[in-house]
Amino acid sequence: MGRLAWPLRPLPDGRGEIWRWRLGALAELPPARASLRSHLGRLGIPGDPDDECSEQLVLAFDELASNALRHGESPVVATVVAGSGGWLLDVSDRAPGTMPAPVVDRDPAQGGMGLQLVARLSVAHGWYVDEDCKHVWACLPTNSDEQTLAIA
Repeated sequence: MGRLAWPLRPLPDGRGEIWRWRLGALAELPPARASLRSHLGRLGIPGDPDDECSEQLVLAFDELASNALRHGESPVVATVVAGSGGWLLDVSDRAPGTMPAPVVDRDPAQGGMGLQLVARLSVAHGWYVDEDCKHVWACLPTNSDEQTLAIA
């Protein structure tokens, strides 16, 4: 079973409204997702499953945060920057020596495909180490036109 590298890249400069969650356990993810959906609703973004881009942001948030909680060290801090150019998602944990490594050649039914999924949904992604924290990030589009570019 091989591994693909998740690119080592600095966080892009993101400007916009910042939402942040400090997570200590997987049980905290459902309320964090609900809070993210609530923030999206306050921006006037529909909270229904028909809005692909907001649901993909919530999915990417869940995938990166759950990876950090499972494979990193607490505390995990998930940050979303709601900018005019898209969503910037940054998830940090206290395991700077463990790089994100998507698995390949695995049956998707066995799980472990979250990083590939986030990479496919994003227009850019990467990770970096800042002092004693590892940050895994992704930039996601805010509309379906940008989404087409991410998937192409």
